[in-house]
This record gives sequence, structure tokens and C-alpha cells, in this order.
Amino acid sequence: MSNIFYIFWPSFLVAGIAEIVFFTIIDPQELYLFGQPVSFSRLATYSIGFFGFWAICAASSMATCFFQRSGRDINAETTVRTSPR
Repeated sequence: MSNIFYIFWPSFLVAGIAEIVFFTIIDPQELYLFGQPVSFSRLATYSIGFFGFWAICAASSMATCFFQRSGRDINAETTVRTSPR
């Protein structure tokens, strides 16, 4: 359960910072999607942007949790015990 907090809390904070920086530089009404101007409201664009940044940051945190496991942890998960014949 604590791994969920290790993944989503830091990614939430970084997504908030990333959104602030991104939308400080870029106006949401000037964005284009597939060559067409985005017709969403500013609030919808901010929300979609935040959840997109959060998903990217959560994937990064998840990869960090995955790669920080020790060899003993990995081998304990993949060891299959067989009974003697």
C-alpha cells in the first residue's frame, strides 16, 4: 500500500509544478490538436494538461519503484518451488 503513495504523491506534486511552468509559457487557447485549434475551455485544457502530466510523472515514479528492487526481491518473486518426485 505504501508503494502507491511513493508513486502518486511525488508525481502529483511534480505534475502541479510542470503544469504551472508549461502554462506560464503557453496559452491554452493557442494549442493545436491534429492541425486544428483546440476548442476546449481554459479550465478543461488545464485539467487535461494536469492529468496528462500526472500520468507521465506517475509512470516515471512507477519505473523508479520497479528498478529500485534488489536482486533478492526479484528472485523471490520468480522462484517456483516444485515438490520432489
